[in-house]
Amino acid sequence: MNKVFDKLKPVFEAIAANKYISAIRDGFIACMPIIIFSSIFMMVAYVPNAWGFYWPDNVTNTLMVAYNYSMGLLALFVAGTTAKNLTDSKNLELPKTNQINPVAVIVASEISFVILSILPLKTGVDLTYMGTQGLICAYIVGLIVPNIYYVCIKNNVTIKLPAQVPGNIAQSFKDLIPMGLSVTAFWLFGVGFKAATGTVLPRWIIQVLSPLFQASDSYLGLALIAGAMAFFWFCGVQGPSIVQPAVVPIMIANTAANLQQYQAGQHVSHVLAMNTMDYVMNFGGTGATLVVAFIMLFAARSAQLKAVGKAAFVPCTFGVNEPVLFGMPIIMNPMFFIPFLATPIVNVCLFKFFVSVLGMNSMMYTMPWTVPAPIGILISTGFAPLAFVFVLLTLVLDVAIYFPFIRVYDSTLLAEEKAKEEVIEDDGMAVLASDTVSPSIPVATATDDDATHVLPETAPSAHGEAYFKQNEVDVLVLCAGGGTSGILANALNKLSKERGLKLSAAARAYGQDMDLIKDMNMVILAPQMESMKGNLKKITDKYGVKLVTTTGRQYIELTNNGDMALDFVESNL
Repeated sequence: MNKVFDKLKPVFEAIAANKYISAIRDGFIACMPIIIFSSIFMMVAYVPNAWGFYWPDNVTNTLMVAYNYSMGLLALFVAGTTAKNLTDSKNLELPKTNQINPVAVIVASEISFVILSILPLKTGVDLTYMGTQGLICAYIVGLIVPNIYYVCIKNNVTIKLPAQVPGNIAQSFKDLIPMGLSVTAFWLFGVGFKAATGTVLPRWIIQVLSPLFQASDSYLGLALIAGAMAFFWFCGVQGPSIVQPAVVPIMIANTAANLQQYQAGQHVSHVLAMNTMDYVMNFGGTGATLVVAFIMLFAARSAQLKAVGKAAFVPCTFGVNEPVLFGMPIIMNPMFFIPFLATPIVNVCLFKFFVSVLGMNSMMYTMPWTVPAPIGILISTGFAPLAFVFVLLTLVLDVAIYFPFIRVYDSTLLAEEKAKEEVIEDDGMAVLASDTVSPSIPVATATDDDATHVLPETAPSAHGEAYFKQNEVDVLVLCAGGGTSGILANALNKLSKERGLKLSAAARAYGQDMDLIKDMNMVILAPQMESMKGNLKKITDKYGVKLVTTTGRQYIELTNNGDMALDFVESNL
């Protein structure tokens, strides 16, 4: 199995690292604060309905203003952020002295999107497709405009002013031709498309893809999405980075449709909503590993799994499951192939049954992915009574699926640990019985591999601490969602503050605030984002920043050991 996965992994990594897929994913991540912010107002307006309290209409309308003019314009903002992220990738291919202006690209993309998406009315305009229903069109615009700019800038198809002209004015004229070409191209396309189809592009896309939207809400569609994420992760490639860009437009549109159904007093019926992936499929992280951490914590007998359980149960509670994935490990471990794929599939099919058959409301609110899954499910469904039953049943089923596999694996590790203890004991007796062995030699083991496990750990070097008292060092840690990178950055910052060191660490999700890199001395890339190493190296090389990667277990050890993390940074500078 591992040989097959080793062959597949480069293919999956290439897909995840594709600059266009990355631009879509990172463009959406950049707009997550809009989604979460707007959901606060939506929940204040409608969550009290679960307990029979209804705001007066004027209060509800006032609360929804913030939602309508943030979430209601989401596609407009996504067009700009997607274009900006692709522009950053394109700029790596251009000389530093001749770069694309990302601000101009954002403006051109948003103008082009508005031209394609607004429906004129007799009095005013219809902004329906500026929101969630226009996301696919926004991605199309955001991926095309930077390429128009790239061709113009690379081939110097720009207006050049004399060197005496101030830079800001010269830049405005330099942007004039690529902006004019971008906007004009989409304007002409919009006019021609509307004449040919009688509608605007976003509405046409929704109509054409409506069968796909419906198929994604079926048992088979949901199972494929959940299983694909787990399969890619099992092969060592961060699953959501491949799957999410393809399904985000569907999930966001369904979430908005669910809210409209709820407001109209109808059954909230769309299963594949935003938090369905976060809380149901990824119940404690990809592979639905919430129960895994607690099984290891309370039922494991081997020292390895007990240690992993202690380190993982808190992060897993908040959806950060890398300590489990790399600590057990689950990734590339055939023992867990079946439960890792089956559990999220069972969860989402059960959720579909509760919504479609039992009549439970689906998810209509969007919460941060770090909210513990059981709590997130209750809130996102508006505290539907059946949601409490669903959460309890999910916990029981997940334990039932994972427990037999963990028990077998735990027994195997326990037997190995006992065998090693016997080897150490036998070798120790042999050393004591021999007069020719120097007493300064540490206890020997049967093999070199054994020695790596039984020899005592060396204490952290004082050299690392002394280095950071004399040198200012800024470190950026990047992972998939900002979870484990935050743990590592916090460990470094805490140690730095306690010991008066000149070390500062920041954590980000890959694709978020990448401009920070130019101000850093080092970037540590989490192992779950190994597929992005090539793209990231182009950025770090551009700014002369040290890029360091880690193995799975090493990374988890660094997040739990501040001294080790300190020495790791110093030794790699």
